[in-house]
Amino acid sequence: MSDLELLTQSLARNVRHWRAVRGFTLDVLAARAGVSRGMLIQIEQARTNPSIGTVVKIGDALGVSVTTLLDYERGPKVRVVPAERAVRLWHTEAGSYNRLLAGTEAPGPLEMWDWRLMPGERSTSEPHPGGTVELVHVTAGELTLIVDGEEYRVPAGASASFEADIPHVYANTGDVPMEMVMAVSVPPVT
Repeated sequence: MSDLELLTQSLARNVRHWRAVRGFTLDVLAARAGVSRGMLIQIEQARTNPSIGTVVKIGDALGVSVTTLLDYERGPKVRVVPAERAVRLWHTEAGSYNRLLAGTEAPGPLEMWDWRLMPGERSTSEPHPGGTVELVHVTAGELTLIVDGEEYRVPAGASASFEADIPHVYANTGDVPMEMVMAVSVPPVT
């Protein structure tokens, strides 16, 4: 089984599981996530490979991390993720990407990401649920962080935190690749 097939099957199983745990019907989850009922059916039947944006919306609606939705190993309380097992969920032909390094439920979803943005590229994020916080630490280049239309420069070695329940953009307006590590904390669903 390929990595993509494994992830598709894991996503199907975990969305069904967490939807049942939360007591959500397909219609309720579709409305909460802003995703069509038909898309949810395809995901739960492992018949589609949805975009990262769709997976994030479903995770936010269920109150679980992307890591939890894509987890195909159930094991001990300590989970080591080898570098080659980090999940690359977004990339461009120019070489930009993000990788989900690790995640847990603590008590809401908590995720750690590795990002690379090539010069001139950007990634736009829709608002996350209220109370979501993101932390970024730039390790190379300079991040242009745009939060609610306001631009912030975060150079290599610097960090930033912000409330991520408003529109935000990660951009590289420099001449060299920008690399950062990001943590996302989403409050639990009540």
